[in-house]
Amino acid sequence: MIIGINASFVRKQNTGIGQVTLNFLRKLSELKVQSGKLKDVELFLYLEEKLPKDIKLPKNFKTRVFLPKYKRDDLIRKIWWENYLLPKKIKEDKCDVFLSLYQSATIIKDAKHIMLVHDIIPKLFPKYLNNLRKKIYQMLVHSAIKKADKIISISHRTEKDLIQHLSIDAAKISVAYIDVDEIYKKEVLEKESQRVLRKYKLKPGYILAGGGLEVRKNIKGVLEAYKILQEKYGQAGWVPKLAVYGKLMPELAPLVTDAEKIANELGIKKNVKLLDCVPQNDLPVLYKNASVFVYPSFYEGFGMPVLEAMNQGTPVLTSKTSSLPEVGSDAVLYCDPEKSDDIAAVIRNILNNNHIKAALSLKGKERATHFSWNKFVGKVMNIIKGLS
Repeated sequence: MIIGINASFVRKQNTGIGQVTLNFLRKLSELKVQSGKLKDVELFLYLEEKLPKDIKLPKNFKTRVFLPKYKRDDLIRKIWWENYLLPKKIKEDKCDVFLSLYQSATIIKDAKHIMLVHDIIPKLFPKYLNNLRKKIYQMLVHSAIKKADKIISISHRTEKDLIQHLSIDAAKISVAYIDVDEIYKKEVLEKESQRVLRKYKLKPGYILAGGGLEVRKNIKGVLEAYKILQEKYGQAGWVPKLAVYGKLMPELAPLVTDAEKIANELGIKKNVKLLDCVPQNDLPVLYKNASVFVYPSFYEGFGMPVLEAMNQGTPVLTSKTSSLPEVGSDAVLYCDPEKSDDIAAVIRNILNNNHIKAALSLKGKERATHFSWNKFVGKVMNIIKGLS
């Protein structure tokens, strides 16, 4: 059997899809080496850049790196690569099954097509489609999703969205939960903690928020909740500083939150530490040393930051919306993301109750063990075999 895989997002390792792609390839390679289960399979990985050097591929894995003549990294190149060049390569390599590791504009006629769908956020939040190119690309993506032979959704929430908003047949969808990078599962050493805390000028016990500054991540709600805590309890001295990680990208306006501007307007800037873009190597320490991780997102296809924090035993507050309860279950506390006073009340509840903090820490770590790259890769491979 010949399997083709769209692994182009390895070039964007700081994104959720990039993390899924990298970890899928790592585990797939290990599966070949450890069990020999892929000995009768030939795999082609289709890429826009070379793989990272730490990914060692078995002999029956081959890479195809290619780009259109138009090299600018924008939606024109993306459509050209996904919709025209990629199908040609798949046909040339005579793939039996093709796996897209994200929702893309690729339509395949010469092989069975399995598409991993993380979310359909632009369909749910039309503000993301603020120019003609984005609208055209999403139309192509939705068409490709509908024409795929099989869809793998990363959550039941995304599965429901596909059925409700794109009229996808439920029988065509399977749900397979993803996991987070192995770096979040390792014990944080004291020396590493000191290095990272010194780098960001933080002391243990801060409130942590982040995961991006898109409006739907609701950092504005976190800042407003923090303002409430400062006004009510700031004089008592027990409200710790708020640290927010995520990079402001003005070119994405009006879909991004200017956290610095809002903090200034609310008069809380001196107690808010804006960390900008944080390298993944530093994130486990930031989770580990936080008193609580606050993630009241309005919508998530999965919610990887919640699982990252739980792996480090950090108490988590998140929204009881979209896919987040699927990840957190009873191991986190929930709030209404539309109400800043509710976010503030739950933060206060966690900070002032050591029993709750300890219970959330233990439950979070236990809940995190339910997610596994081995399970995810195994399910995907079983689906591929079922189509071949």
